[in-house]
Amino acid sequence: MSKLLPGENLVLKDHPHWITVVGSLILPAVLVIAVVIADFTIFSPNNVNSIYVPHLRTFLSLGIAALALLWLMVVWIGWRSITYTLTDQRITIQTGVFSRQEKIIPVDRVQDCTTRQSIIGRIFGYGRVEIDAAGAQGAEVLDYLPKPGEFRDQVFIQSEKRRGGGTSAAPTGAHVPANSSGV
Repeated sequence: MSKLLPGENLVLKDHPHWITVVGSLILPAVLVIAVVIADFTIFSPNNVNSIYVPHLRTFLSLGIAALALLWLMVVWIGWRSITYTLTDQRITIQTGVFSRQEKIIPVDRVQDCTTRQSIIGRIFGYGRVEIDAAGAQGAEVLDYLPKPGEFRDQVFIQSEKRRGGGTSAAPTGAHVPANSSGV
């Protein structure tokens, strides 16, 4: 979110959990490992039963390394392009690299905020948050959100503040009778 509204305060701002980046790097890691193994077995000039073509090892290794690096850049940019922002007035979900999509939910319109965490999510500290807002066509889903319980609690706190809820306490020094009958 580039700008805050006048009088608006930032509460939380986050990207999806880092586990999404790690999960996307499994395929390139397997390819790199496969090329290294092939480099020392199939394409080795020292192995009698190998397929040896001069400079094939170099081109194959450089090509796979370049593809893995390109894949890492695409995954990183995609991860950074998703932003979840909570302020004291609204929840903003921004997605997209070349074209941006922005979904804004006023916190005073939030009716329900549900969290879901798998066992792996609980171990690594991520989960799914579903936000139901008045007038919306279903829940807005924030996947792989770090610390989903904290986000949910902050949405509830900000929603109650906007609605004028909050806790009311007796003024300091005010006498409060022990029982309502006054006896």
